[in-house]
Amino acid sequence: MKYNPLGKTGLKVSRLSFGASALGGVYGNVDEAEGIRAVHTALDVGINYFDVAPAYGGTVAETVLGKALKGIPRDRYFLSTKVGKYTQPGGYGSDTFDYSSAGIRAGLEQSSRRLGTDYFDIIHLHDFEYQQRRHTEWALAEGVETLLALKREGRIGNVSYGIYPMELWHRVFDTLPADAALVHNHYTLNDTRALELLPAAQQKGIGIINGSPFASGLLSGREAPAWHPATEADRKLFRDAAVLCQQRGTSISQLAFQFSSQNPAFPTTLFSTSRSTSVFKNLAWYREPYDPKLLAEVQQILAPVMNKQWDYDGGVDRLKEVAAGV
Repeated sequence: MKYNPLGKTGLKVSRLSFGASALGGVYGNVDEAEGIRAVHTALDVGINYFDVAPAYGGTVAETVLGKALKGIPRDRYFLSTKVGKYTQPGGYGSDTFDYSSAGIRAGLEQSSRRLGTDYFDIIHLHDFEYQQRRHTEWALAEGVETLLALKREGRIGNVSYGIYPMELWHRVFDTLPADAALVHNHYTLNDTRALELLPAAQQKGIGIINGSPFASGLLSGREAPAWHPATEADRKLFRDAAVLCQQRGTSISQLAFQFSSQNPAFPTTLFSTSRSTSVFKNLAWYREPYDPKLLAEVQQILAPVMNKQWDYDGGVDRLKEVAAGV
């Protein structure tokens, strides 16, 4: 495993990192024992950065990750979680948002108990674009000030953000204090807008964590989850691209992971799984070169959705419609 400095954070992170959203059942049912094995496998192959959130599975992901990390020396891994967004046990669509100082501190204490640690290397201010951005200014005022205070107190090591809209990312990089940035769904086969952030990241020493190489399930080779806002026409394009990859003797998920993880401009690429076999598979894919001709053909198929801004906020309503049989 190779390791890279993550901006000015002082952390030297593994080239691949482990996102624990899958441990919360975000992409399907999870066997807890196998999820714990996946975390231990990640540690064994040299992965040293783990990210989670209380919103993943209504605290389930944090609970499972905490069990997996119990007894592991704290100096073997870096750990981040998120604050501001909290999902109830009902799952996706039952979100509450609290970017107050009291709310963030209380949320962090609860995460600490679930994860068995009193220190986080990075904290991301989470999903403050949701609910039609009614919380954005609150998060970027009281929320940011709270994280800076927690950093001064030595409770956390670095201040970061975990959001999706590109215009908000430009605002963060241009005007806000940031040590790191968890940029998801913006360096994939169908979206390369994270490249726009590289000049500011280099200038200011912001460490970009490249998240969602499988485009939140669109590039997994399986049907994207019901909560994903992609239309049926959009989904067909991804199915067509997957068929082409199969015809060429590979898979869309393999090509997606290779493309996303092999760009040296990004210090680490975060992938999520609840299976130990997937850890080994992703590591093998990372080490193999991809076919640039196939990449060009796949991106030609995906051209109609290239750099499309998905309405993840609206995906909440879509999930409710699916559940109601609409």
